[in-house]
Amino acid sequence: MIQFLYPGRTHKRIIYAAFVWTCVCFVVFRLSRNPHDAKNYEYLINSGGGASGSINVIDTGGQRGLLQNNLPPDYSSASALSGFFPYSHLISATTTSYSSALNSAPNYNNNNNNKFHHHQHPNSLDNPNFNSDNNNNNDNNNYIKGATNNGGQKRTQVKLQIDTSTSLSERDILNQLANVSNLPLAYWSKVRYKSHVKPVKSSLVPSLPIAPAASSSSSSSSSSSSSSSSSAIVNPSVDANIDQLSCRFEFPNLFDLEYNNVYWQQLRSSNGTFYFYGAYYDDRWRGGPLPVVRILAMIDRIKPPPLSCLLWFDGISGPIVSQASYTYGWYPKWGNYKDGLLQPWIITCKIPRIRGWPKRATFSSSSSSSSSSSGLPFASINGPGQPSYAPDSVSLVENRCDKPHNNLRVINNRPPVKQDFAVCVKGLDFLHDDLSVRVIEWIELLKLLGAKKIFLYELEIHSNLSKVLQYYQREGIVELTPITLPGYQPNLPGFRHLYLKNKLTAKRQNELIPYNDCLYRNLYSYSYLALLDIDEVIMPLQHDDWPSLMKIVEQESLREKNYSRASYNVRNVYFLDDLGVGERQMKHTGHEPGIPSYLHMLQHVYRSKNYTKPGQYVKCFHNTERVVSLHNHFPLNCFGSCTTYSIDPSLAHLQHYRKDCVGPLKDACKTDFRMYTTRDTTIWKYKDQLTENSNAVLRRLGFFENTDFSEIDER
Repeated sequence: MIQFLYPGRTHKRIIYAAFVWTCVCFVVFRLSRNPHDAKNYEYLINSGGGASGSINVIDTGGQRGLLQNNLPPDYSSASALSGFFPYSHLISATTTSYSSALNSAPNYNNNNNNKFHHHQHPNSLDNPNFNSDNNNNNDNNNYIKGATNNGGQKRTQVKLQIDTSTSLSERDILNQLANVSNLPLAYWSKVRYKSHVKPVKSSLVPSLPIAPAASSSSSSSSSSSSSSSSSAIVNPSVDANIDQLSCRFEFPNLFDLEYNNVYWQQLRSSNGTFYFYGAYYDDRWRGGPLPVVRILAMIDRIKPPPLSCLLWFDGISGPIVSQASYTYGWYPKWGNYKDGLLQPWIITCKIPRIRGWPKRATFSSSSSSSSSSSGLPFASINGPGQPSYAPDSVSLVENRCDKPHNNLRVINNRPPVKQDFAVCVKGLDFLHDDLSVRVIEWIELLKLLGAKKIFLYELEIHSNLSKVLQYYQREGIVELTPITLPGYQPNLPGFRHLYLKNKLTAKRQNELIPYNDCLYRNLYSYSYLALLDIDEVIMPLQHDDWPSLMKIVEQESLREKNYSRASYNVRNVYFLDDLGVGERQMKHTGHEPGIPSYLHMLQHVYRSKNYTKPGQYVKCFHNTERVVSLHNHFPLNCFGSCTTYSIDPSLAHLQHYRKDCVGPLKDACKTDFRMYTTRDTTIWKYKDQLTENSNAVLRRLGFFENTDFSEIDER
């Protein structure tokens, strides 16, 4: 047995040290307590007084103890709140009311112009009808309640407004994006969520696996797949030289596609890179017996490699394969004609005629619920005598059995009635230029002239101009589409502007994408498209509007040659900011009496006597029945030859409102255009209506200072 022997003196020392340490700890503990605190944990949730579950913050008043670092800071002090609380500048040591705090709080409204339309909950801060008092989902954490406790101490009251809406489901997000991108979201969503249907062969179409629409729509959704696997189809009745090659394909998953710069998809081939912007269905009768899908692309090759088109239909389990062809959207003599630089192209995919399909049926993802007796899905007739077999989407591959990594929604807009005139505007690049008032006057004038809609594309614009265009978009007169530059080109705001300014030829090549997107989106919506800048107007001189003008122009052109033209062009004349030279130079400072100084076009009624040369800097009314690709000034490709008719300058001309002549004419501007001037008040026939309409919009959008808002017309 082990014995521990403790000397008596050592034992006494240990006991004495323990006693002293205990006394010291007791004294320190007593001194560290705050005598003013009624409760040690008063700062926690208070169940009584005020709203249930509110946080009571107490002004303890006394010196904090040495060991009280676990307690919260003194929230009744504005200095304690500064640095992390958003309304700290509103809080003082005394009680601050909830209403005064919120009334003087800064406005955090979100002016984001995203075209993808965020999910908006009814209780969101952006909703002007939102009453936070009715949103009790998370009241325990939403505010600091102000009240007076039993000791007369004051508490700060500030209500927090947060969005407590639930997150969107994947399907909801896809539905929101369905009409604002080139992705075939609606079709993909159905393929993903419906049960897989085993392909069955139809006796009407040899080697054609058909998935009956009725079966797929009525099948249970217990099992879902993100892709469907089937055989590719090559119809021997279309091309005898195409063998019956069978490949196993999966409908490409959206999350496996290769994207580029938000609005583009890409394909890397063995000889070049393709950037696809959009795909469009084209069944105009002048194009031949077979309808086609046209794809707008930028390709870094002047001779692109062959591609195969995979055409995906909602009612068919596998793609239909056809060979792609190319239409160049540029002239080599204009420059940048070499490999490695992005070139504008239109890729064409013919849609084979498939036996067994009703000749006048329309296949579309939006109307595939009905089916014929043979199990083939088809929808309503696409207009009188206009058969349509529009696929839902298209993929392009270098080798027909390659797995596709792109998939573009095929656009096929067909309103009930085809209207007469619309205007297309290239990508707007005005980050720091506030052209809002100029654009209001311009849009209101185009409305008076007969434009039914104006299609604009946005690169970067001033916030005031964005407000104007958003207003007109809500009114239905404008459609604003965001766009980016593809590939290696920069898209940083500001720097992109400098890039386009220094790369003028590349800028012109990029502009062809929005111009032709506007064309193909509106093939069946408008008879004529005018490609204009926001400083240009086609002005009829003897008529009041474009319909009256074109009625006469069409008659005169047919008398000259008995066929309709691909375009009808008007000559360009300059309405410069100042005209004349030296002492004769006129400075426009709003000197026309009776006209508001801020209405630029109504004020500028002096122009050059001389027009630019015939065919130079013209603008056209483009016939949507005949053109295949468009340039800023004239059509580049048409069905047959690109015939144009020059409208007599006595009937109409292009009024071009600029500070100076365009670059190539700057040397001759002084002698040819500034020296010889004339007064032209044709625009004044719209003066009263244009002034009234412009002022109404300016009032409504709050551009006037000291406006009596009670006089604003409520729409």
